[in-house]
Amino acid sequence: MEVATFAGGCFWRMQTIFSRVPGVLSTVVGYSGGYTPYPTYAQVRTGTTGHAESIQVTFNSQIITYAQLLQVFFSSHDASQVNRQGADIGRQYRSAIFYHNNTQGQTAYNYMQQMRMAGYSIATELVPLQAFYPAEPYHQFFEARQMQQTMTLMTY
Repeated sequence: MEVATFAGGCFWRMQTIFSRVPGVLSTVVGYSGGYTPYPTYAQVRTGTTGHAESIQVTFNSQIITYAQLLQVFFSSHDASQVNRQGADIGRQYRSAIFYHNNTQGQTAYNYMQQMRMAGYSIATELVPLQAFYPAEPYHQFFEARQMQQTMTLMTY
């Protein structure tokens, strides 16, 4: 079992994507990369904490590799955007990889270099993980709950 941490815009969307990947055991949305300890969503959304909306992914590396998770990460958002994803604007929506160890850091660096050599513009930050703070419970699997509620309403 290993853990990876990514930021790619709204954490709700990232959780929906990563939770469907074979080999991913669990996902938790939260905040990383900032300087405010134990931030709340209300604080992070102001852009004053330095944190990015992030997702922590626990995965079975015998089923999916870290490099394959990087493929999912880069295909699930626009890594050329600086401090935004679509309509979400601000440093809290930046693209970032928060690596847990030197192997992850080197793998991500090599992957990003290959993408750049292939002509892709990459604004993704690559930094060691300092801390990950889980978001409030109502943010966990938010999109999945919304879909379930919509489907329930449609059956009436």
